[in-house]
Amino acid sequence: MKVGGLLTSAGINIGLCVLFLSLYSILRKQPQNVKVYFGRRIAEEHNRLRDAFILERFVPSPSWIVKSLRCTEDEILDTAGLDAVVFNRIMVFSIRIFSLAAILCVFGVLPLNYFGQDMHHVRIPSASLETFTIGNVQERSRWLWVHCVVLYIISAVACVLLYFEYKHIARLRLCHISRATSNPRHFTVLVQGIPKSTESFSRTVENFFTKYHASSYLSHQVVYKVGKVQKIVSGAKKVYRKFRHSKGTTVDKRCRSITFQCCFCGASSNSFQLLPSDFEQESEKPELNDSSLSLPDEECGAAFIFFKTRYAALVVAKILQTSNPMRWVTSLAPERDDIYWSNLWLPYKQLWIRHIATLLGSIVFMFLFLMPVTFIQGLTQLEQLQQRFPFLRGILEKKYMTQLITGYLPSVILQIFLYTVPPTMMLFSTLEGPISHSERKKSACCKVLYFTIWNVFFVNVLSGSAISQVIALSSPKDIPMQLARAVPVQATFFTTYVLTSGWASLSSELMQLFGLTWNFIRRYILRMKEDDLLYSFPYHTEVPKVLLFGLLGFTCSVLAPLILPFLLIYFCLGYVVYRNQFLNVYCTKYDTGGLYWPIAHNTTIFSLVLSQIICLGVFGLKESPVASGFTVPLIIFTLLFNQYCRKRHLPLFKTFPAQSLIDMDKEDQQMGRTEDLHDRLHSAYFQFPDTDDIPLEGAHNVGRDENGNGTSGESSRKESADDDPKDDLSHPTLAGLPVSQLRNAVISIGSILRPQRRELPV
Repeated sequence: MKVGGLLTSAGINIGLCVLFLSLYSILRKQPQNVKVYFGRRIAEEHNRLRDAFILERFVPSPSWIVKSLRCTEDEILDTAGLDAVVFNRIMVFSIRIFSLAAILCVFGVLPLNYFGQDMHHVRIPSASLETFTIGNVQERSRWLWVHCVVLYIISAVACVLLYFEYKHIARLRLCHISRATSNPRHFTVLVQGIPKSTESFSRTVENFFTKYHASSYLSHQVVYKVGKVQKIVSGAKKVYRKFRHSKGTTVDKRCRSITFQCCFCGASSNSFQLLPSDFEQESEKPELNDSSLSLPDEECGAAFIFFKTRYAALVVAKILQTSNPMRWVTSLAPERDDIYWSNLWLPYKQLWIRHIATLLGSIVFMFLFLMPVTFIQGLTQLEQLQQRFPFLRGILEKKYMTQLITGYLPSVILQIFLYTVPPTMMLFSTLEGPISHSERKKSACCKVLYFTIWNVFFVNVLSGSAISQVIALSSPKDIPMQLARAVPVQATFFTTYVLTSGWASLSSELMQLFGLTWNFIRRYILRMKEDDLLYSFPYHTEVPKVLLFGLLGFTCSVLAPLILPFLLIYFCLGYVVYRNQFLNVYCTKYDTGGLYWPIAHNTTIFSLVLSQIICLGVFGLKESPVASGFTVPLIIFTLLFNQYCRKRHLPLFKTFPAQSLIDMDKEDQQMGRTEDLHDRLHSAYFQFPDTDDIPLEGAHNVGRDENGNGTSGESSRKESADDDPKDDLSHPTLAGLPVSQLRNAVISIGSILRPQRRELPV
C-alpha cells in the first residue's frame, strides 16, 4: 500500500468523525432525543428538556467535551460503578504509554527506518508504506541498537505504569467492599448440586446446614423453576411502573374511546375503555389460599443460604463441603439484580458438558471466520486480485480506485463481519450456564478478545489460504521468524483498521445510531410516547476493542511507528467519548467489582511479550546479535514482573479478604446493626419480591355526579408534595388508565407465587 491509500482512508474517516461529532452536538440538544443521549440522567434525576425553540439547539458546540473532562474519577465511581473506573483507567494507561511511544518512535525510530537504505526516495504520497517500517533497514545495520533501546524503554515504562494501575484499582476494590456495609451478598452463599432425596430440597438444605454449620447458619431460600409465570409477573410490574408517573393526574371514570389512524395502512384503531367500578366490586375475587391457584413446587437443586456473619459466608463459599465435588457446590452469591435465574435451574452436572460444547462451538466459529478474512487480505494485494479477476484490470488501473480498494475497503468489510462476533459469543457464554449477568458478560468479553486477537492479528499476519495458515502454525519453532517477516508488511493494514474500527466506531458510539433509529421509529411511526431507553455498557465489545488496539500499538511501535499517531488520537478521543457515555447514557445495572482489570493486565503483558518475541525474530533476520542478545533478558524480566503481580494483587480480585469482612462484622456488632441486617436478608433474594413496595401516589379517581360535577376520592397514600416539579413527567395520554386493577393483579399474582422461606427463631 502506498501513502496515498493511507491518506485516502484517513480523509474518509476524519470526514465521518467530524460529521458525526457535529451531528451529535446538535441532536443531543433536541427534546425528542433526550432519552437517547441522557437515558441514565433521565432515569435518576427525572428531568426533561423543554420543547422550546432555541437557536443554540441547532449550532454545534464542544460543551459536552468540557463536561466530560471536568468529571472526576470519584464522580464516575458514584455514577457508573467500579467497572467504569477500570475501563477509564485502561484508557488512561493507553494514553500515557503510547504518548511516550509516539514521541520515541516517530522522532527516533521512524527516520532510521525511512533512511535505512541507500535508495532514491520518491515523493511521500507515492512512496510505499513499507519504507517507513523496519523492513527498510539494511542487514547488520549499526542503528538497530536504537530499536532495542526504545523497546527496553517502552517495556519498562509499561510495566511501571501497570504496577501502579494494578495497585490503585486493588485499593479501589477494597474500598468498594468495605463501603458496602449493608450488601446482602456478603452474607449469602449460593449452593448448587443439591442431591435428590425423599424429602424436599428445602428440608434437605435445612438438615445439611443445621448439622454441619449450625453455629453460623441463619436461614435459606430455595430456587423455584417457574419461568413462564415469572415472565407474566415481570411484565405486569413493568407495565405498572410505566403508570407510576401519573402522580398528580386524574383518572376519568367516563374515559371515552379515542380513534386514530395507523401510520401505515390508515385504518382506525380504538383505544381501551375503562371498566366500571361495579365490575370490580361484583366480580368474585379469588382467595389466595385457593388450591386451584396454588402452583406445584418445582424446586431446583440450588438455594441461597444466609449466614450470621460475612466471614462465615466466605468460609463456607471457599471450602469443599463433601467428598463428592459435584455435590453441595458453594460460591458467593451475586447481587440480587445480577442473578441469571434461568441458569440456576440447570443441573450442576451439565455445566462441564456445556463448557466443552461452547468451547468447540467457539473454535468452529473461529475457523469459519477465516474465509472472510482471507478474502479481505486478497483485496490488499492487487496483483493477486488482477490474476483471479481479469475483468477488474480496467477498474484497478485507476488511481483513486486503487487507493480506495487497498486503503479503505478491506478494513470496512472486516469491521462488518466483526459485528456478528459479540452476539455469537454472548450466546455461547449464556449456554455455559453462568449464574449472573456480569459473569456472562465477562465470559463473553474473554471470548471476543481471544477471537479478535486471533482473527484480526494472527490470521491477517499469516495471510493466505486457510491451509497455508494451518501449515504455518504446524511448526511452532518457525512462528517467531514468520511473524517477524509478516508484521512489518501487514502494519499498513493495521493502520487503516485503526482508522475504520477505531475512529469511526467511536463516532457511531457517540451518536447512538441504534437508539436514535429506534427513538425515531417509536415516536413517529409506532406513535409510542413513552419508553425507557436504558442500556448497560457493552463491556464485552468495548474492552476487547481497546485491548486489541493496545496489542497493535505494542507490536508495531518499533517495527512500524507510523501507526502510533493514529492510535494516540483514538485513545484520546475514546477517553472523552466513553466518559460522556458513562455520565449520561448508560445505566449501571450490575457491577463485577473491577474484575475486568486482570483481563486488561494479562492482555497487556501478552502484548509486550509478543512484541518482544517479534523484535527478537526481526533482529535475527537483520543479523544483529547484540540486539537479539539483549532482547532475551527483557522477555524474562517481563514474565517475572507478571508473576509478581499475580502473587501480589491478583488474589484480591478472586475473593474477599477475611480481614476486611471480620472488621465489618465487628463494626456491625458495635453499632447494633446485626439484627437489622439479618431481618433484611430474609427478603433479599426473593424470586418474586413483594409488590407492596411499588406505591401508587397521587392518583385520583374522578367520577361524575348527576349534575355533571366531578367528585374525587383520595388515594390510600397522601402526596408528599403537591407542587413537585416531577409532575412534569406525567404524560397527558395516561389519563384514564386502569391503574388500580393493574395494581391488584400484580399483588395477587405476586402473593400466590411468593415462595415460603425458613427462618430460625432468634
